[in-house]
Amino acid sequence: MVGTAVNQREQRVDWAVVIGLIGLMALGAVFIASASLAKESANRIAWYRLEHVKQIIWYALGIAMAVAVWLTDYRRLARWSVVIYWFSIVLLVAVLFVGTSHGWGARRWIDFGPFQFQPSEFAKLAFLIMMANYLSRPEAELQRPGVFAAAMGMTLLPFVLIIKEPDLGSALVLLPTGIAMMFAAGVPTRFLLRLAGGVGLVIALILVDVFFAPPQWRIPLESYQRKRLMVYFGVNSVPKTASTEERQRVLKEFRDAAHSVQQALISVGSGGMIGKGWRKGTQNALGYLPRAVAHNDFIFSVIAEESGFVGSVTVITLYSLILFSGLRIAGQARDRLGRLLAVGVVSLLFCHVGINIGMNIRLTPVTGIPLPLLSYGGTSVLCTLIAIGLLQSVFRHRRA
Repeated sequence: MVGTAVNQREQRVDWAVVIGLIGLMALGAVFIASASLAKESANRIAWYRLEHVKQIIWYALGIAMAVAVWLTDYRRLARWSVVIYWFSIVLLVAVLFVGTSHGWGARRWIDFGPFQFQPSEFAKLAFLIMMANYLSRPEAELQRPGVFAAAMGMTLLPFVLIIKEPDLGSALVLLPTGIAMMFAAGVPTRFLLRLAGGVGLVIALILVDVFFAPPQWRIPLESYQRKRLMVYFGVNSVPKTASTEERQRVLKEFRDAAHSVQQALISVGSGGMIGKGWRKGTQNALGYLPRAVAHNDFIFSVIAEESGFVGSVTVITLYSLILFSGLRIAGQARDRLGRLLAVGVVSLLFCHVGINIGMNIRLTPVTGIPLPLLSYGGTSVLCTLIAIGLLQSVFRHRRA
């Protein structure tokens, strides 16, 4: 008994989480290399400009930041939650004015010379720190409608600003993350049911708007967002009174929007049991899977094609190892703040993994949600590893 207690106190790192991280980063570097080297221009640019090389640099920086967070008591970090949250809001406002557009006209990045920073990724992290600190108050206070209203305000402010970029996928993950944290904190069920009903109503109105509303009554969604929803539900928006030329143009746009989804599904299905081999996937190598998104949004399709069912299950197993370890850490936390931080991190990662893999196999509409640690992207990698550092800090300071 005494020896067990001593071992628990001496164990400062949850090694199951570390194993999951190492596995995912190794797979990320290998398969981002496969996707990036498939580009026709890859052999004509400097090695240090290749995506997998830059991704490894981001991994190194992210690990350093995760270690720094791990060494810091999460309770000390939570004292700065208000500053962190409002700093993220300032960045979300700034990107609307000085942000850079990288396709589809969406302003999501702030350029710092050769590097781009995506404020919405940082805002997710700031949101869960702020929410965990706010909800860690005595449970009796959570029964007050005003406390629930304030928590909703903290959720809706970054939600609206991210929608304005526009980045619908990143905005939507805030809602289930916030609901999960409220549930874990002990917010009355009647409040959460009303919130869930409101979210469902909004989604229903968006779908009705996309498919049935006349143009003058439509919600101002971006055209590519509307097309993604139509592709997911298998419908098009050809007006009944459209001319032949107009009909052909709309049908072509619909087919173009559906192309990425179809090729991703073909990639996943063609991998078989053990895959075609590294850099031997025809969908990836021949460019059927669009090269602009193969290394980020559709990296799971690249992995599935080249490593097959075995590789896909390995990816899901590594994520499950981290997620279930995160739930265990939440159960061992020494206080409500630590439990809510762990629940927030697990919920956020689960939403990212579920949505991204879902869109690769056509279970969910296509969004710009990255697959944590596997998709190419510096800000996503840094924020994911910082979130894992928070998990490890909660574990390090857990109750004896």
